[in-house]
Amino acid sequence: MAKLYFYYSAMNAGKSTTLLQAAYNYEERGMKPLLLTPHLNTRDGIGRIASRIGLHADAVTFETHDSLLEVCRRHHDEHPIACVFVDEAQFLTKKQVFELGEIADRIGVPVLAYGLRTDFQGNLFEGSQYLLAWADVLTEIKTVCHCGRKATMVLRLDAHGIPVRSGEQIKVGGNESYVSVCRLHFKAGMAERSSPTLPFADLDEPL
Repeated sequence: MAKLYFYYSAMNAGKSTTLLQAAYNYEERGMKPLLLTPHLNTRDGIGRIASRIGLHADAVTFETHDSLLEVCRRHHDEHPIACVFVDEAQFLTKKQVFELGEIADRIGVPVLAYGLRTDFQGNLFEGSQYLLAWADVLTEIKTVCHCGRKATMVLRLDAHGIPVRSGEQIKVGGNESYVSVCRLHFKAGMAERSSPTLPFADLDEPL
């Protein structure tokens, strides 16, 4: 039976790299993956999934009002799909997350969704909230804070590199706008290791 998988992390943990490698594995074996990405994700160009290490692939874009079940059915009818990959899955709506489950349950195609768990204020994104609730398999992709601890939170930075705590939940950006940190330095608003007054982890501390 096909399953719905959710791979979640803070930023810059290698989600897109993992997605692209998994999709390539299907292609290498002659099976067709369907790659989906939100239309609002313009950081790497519309309809493009790219990783920091240089991997990239074209993808089908979708809006919040689109039915992902119908998108999948349409592509599956044209050429059988072996797996569906969803990038930036935190931007999904509740309805679209439900549809990802329908793709797995009714069409029988596994769905692998990759996204952030929380926003820059520490709140769950809508898509992540329901993926955490409904996915069959949850997997954390780990990365590190500047102190060496596991990074689980995201700070948003202004044009001067100063963390900000207010604003719209969705603002597309990269390393110039966001940094992943541990919970301690998220609460302290520390985007880099600069204060001797706060404790830091041993760099050998396991994730």
